[in-house]
Amino acid sequence: MLSTAYVPGVPNWLDLGTPDTDAAVAFYTTLFGWEHRSAGPEAGGYGFFLYDGKVVAGVGPLTDEGAASAWTVYFHTPDADATTKAVEQAGGAVRVAPMDVFDFGRTAAFTDPTGADFAVWQPARTPGGLEAVGVPNSLAWTELYTTDAAAAGAFYRSVFSWQITEQDVGGGITYAVLAPAIGGSDSEHGGLMQLQKVNLDAGATSEWHPYFAVADCDITSAAATGAGATLLIPPMDAGNVGRIAMFLDPAGAAFAILTPRP
Repeated sequence: MLSTAYVPGVPNWLDLGTPDTDAAVAFYTTLFGWEHRSAGPEAGGYGFFLYDGKVVAGVGPLTDEGAASAWTVYFHTPDADATTKAVEQAGGAVRVAPMDVFDFGRTAAFTDPTGADFAVWQPARTPGGLEAVGVPNSLAWTELYTTDAAAAGAFYRSVFSWQITEQDVGGGITYAVLAPAIGGSDSEHGGLMQLQKVNLDAGATSEWHPYFAVADCDITSAAATGAGATLLIPPMDAGNVGRIAMFLDPAGAAFAILTPRP
């Protein structure tokens, strides 16, 4: 379960890069009841999504030519420079070298050996990241769909010392549950799944996806498609986890929703 008691290796920030921030703000504030707050004129158009007065995500314009709209998951690190070296040693690529973000903390962005982008956040203040997670209309889970589950697992275990527990979810599909090196049995923060042949044949690539908790998966799913999202996975029950659905937002960024089982 996600918590704001951040320890190394867990998701502690999330933001959306989009070609049209005004359109993205309109979509997500309508869908989740979020509010938007600018980070100020010096932030280059970056801002925050808030729910019930607490920051639940960031949003900003795409800055790299040819970049596609996407959500980026950030993982907590006590030392962004050391993590960068670990990424390089494990076969990953550095997209953005470690840099300070004003006096809030230090960040860096990477691509894992299977092609999935992710980032790290080294906070200099408390709270150490998002102000709300694991509650309705906030980040509830992260998931990596990958072209090579074995390679991805080895990479992230090397970089973050994650505990990775494989589970048979039926149909010949193995799902790996991710947990930080430090934490109890309820500290799982994400999953890792091998893309199936049908997905690979269709051109699917490795991606991290955020899951947002919602009160009613079916109602929120209908609202998302009504607001212009593309439905990728219709509402379905996912074992003892709850009910999920997955989408591309109107600009093409993938995200999912989850109504946890009581």
